[in-house]
Amino acid sequence: MEFNKKNIRTIVLIIFSCILFYLGIKNIGIVADSVRSVIGVVSPFILGAAIAFILNVPMTRIEYWLFHRTIRLKKGRRALSFVLTLALVIGVIIIAMYIIIPQIAETLQSIATQLPDAFNAAQDWIYARMSYWKALQDVLEKLTVNWNEIIRNLSTLMQDAAAAMVNSGVSAVGNIIGAIVNFFIGFVFAVYLLMAKEKLAGQGKQVVYALFKETTAQKILYVCSLSSRTFSRFISGQCLEACILGLMFFVAMSVLRMPYAMLIAVLIAFTALIPMVGAFIGCVIGALLILMVSPLKALIFVIMFLVLQQIEGNLIYPHVVGSSIGLPSIWVLVAVTVGANVMGVAGMILFIPICSVLYSLFRFFVKSRLKEKGIEQEKWIKKTELSEEILTESSEEK
Repeated sequence: MEFNKKNIRTIVLIIFSCILFYLGIKNIGIVADSVRSVIGVVSPFILGAAIAFILNVPMTRIEYWLFHRTIRLKKGRRALSFVLTLALVIGVIIIAMYIIIPQIAETLQSIATQLPDAFNAAQDWIYARMSYWKALQDVLEKLTVNWNEIIRNLSTLMQDAAAAMVNSGVSAVGNIIGAIVNFFIGFVFAVYLLMAKEKLAGQGKQVVYALFKETTAQKILYVCSLSSRTFSRFISGQCLEACILGLMFFVAMSVLRMPYAMLIAVLIAFTALIPMVGAFIGCVIGALLILMVSPLKALIFVIMFLVLQQIEGNLIYPHVVGSSIGLPSIWVLVAVTVGANVMGVAGMILFIPICSVLYSLFRFFVKSRLKEKGIEQEKWIKKTELSEEILTESSEEK
């Protein structure tokens, strides 16, 4: 190796990186605490960026559909589009709450009314079988129990539990206040991002072109643009899939004359925003609600859910979400599985568009390499028969 100025700089950079890596591994606890502290500081801005990205999807379409031909509203159309988007989101949430909260209150009232009868039935069932427990009663009567000690221990346990409850309550209040403050900061940051997104995008491009070569900068900007389009299409596809699934459940439950059809359909539609498995949360809640009315109908609902879930998981979801982001059905399933194991619910949501971006880039790389090597399309489309002699032939590639 020729030790010129460039190579020496590279060697020093590699040695410095290795030293930093060694120190980071040796002090992994301090590094983890530092990372958590940094994430805690920037979490409102991360939340704001996420809110801005989600709201930007409907806001962009509203701005285009309503104002792309209007010149007079050119200055104020961004703010008006944001207000309309915010009103749309809040309206959807209010309508959902208007459907969910009254029916949940009615269900709780029905449960409270049925509880006395349930307790009486349970008591009658226990009394009817007391004769079977005669031997157990005789054994319990012979045991000597120090009730004073038991009461003393229970009193101590209740005091400790009360103290822990007070501490946890204070901590919960602090966490709630902190979450509200973070959400307010994030929302203000999201509004700023949405109002000045073109200006911020231009500044970001300036930074990229200033730090990298022009060809490298163009590649970076292309990947960013591809990621933005993919995430936007994923959000749209996920919302469309949730609406389709909720409508399917409402129609099926209405045909079968099941209770709480609208409530359960709305719950399943909202929980279905979590990819692939979110609807199961709505299934559990719906089954418990129907169980209070009729155990038989609850069983029918579970069977109906499994059937509709198979249709949704194998036909609707891969085609609606998968086609919207350009990711084949099998890789949608792989992305959800890997994301759930790595990051839980957040990973399930994030890994589908991330895998779509990686899939698109890798597909472009493979096609470019095939084109460079001059390999014809028939070699991977048509079935080719190769003889055993190919194993003994030496490669002539350099």
